[in-house]
Formats: sequence, C-alpha cells, structure tokens
Amino acid sequence: MPHPFAPSEAEVDPRQFQSFAAFYPFYLSEHSNRNCRRLHFVGSSLALLCLAWAAISGQPGWIGLGLLLGYAFAWAGHFGFEKNKPASFKRPLYSFMGDWKMYADIWRGRVSL
Repeated sequence: MPHPFAPSEAEVDPRQFQSFAAFYPFYLSEHSNRNCRRLHFVGSSLALLCLAWAAISGQPGWIGLGLLLGYAFAWAGHFGFEKNKPASFKRPLYSFMGDWKMYADIWRGRVSL
C-alpha cells in the first residue's frame, strides 16, 4: 500500500503557479474536505483572537500562540481529513494568502463550511 502522502503521477506541484490568482483554485482543490475547511476556519479564528489579545494586552507572546494554533488546526485538517500535504511546505506565501482568502470567502458565503 503506498504511503498516503507519497507523490502521485497526477500530483500538482504548487511551485508551478506564477500568480496567486492561478494558485487559488488549486488551493481550494486541496481543501475539498469540509472538516479540513472547518479546522482551517477555527485555527484562523483563534489566530486572529490571539493577535487581537496581543495588541490589547501588550503581550507579544500571544502572536506566537496564534501562529501555532492556526497551523496546528490547519495541518490536522490536512493530515487527518484531507489526506494531503499542505501547500505551505512548497509555496508558503501563496498558501498563507490562500488561508486568509478562503477565510474571507467562508464569511462571504463563497466557500461552504
């Protein structure tokens, strides 16, 4: 049985995209599992709360906790439900931008939870 995260012949290399507009549809395809999207949403929401609390309290350690929570929830979604490797390993900036665009699209009703 092949390893669940082993590259396949059909696997798309996220480094091939020359623009975020071209990358985003691929990003969404890597988040087709509803539970994965839900975990991303929870992690992003917690990250924002930690960022806000860091600003309010003047304690910058909350920023680190926010990053940790955001990535922990997202990666749990990928490894536990989506069964793929996060694009952040090969395209970190576009992946980070995709996280926040998907988060906004969820709030706007363009991406379902």
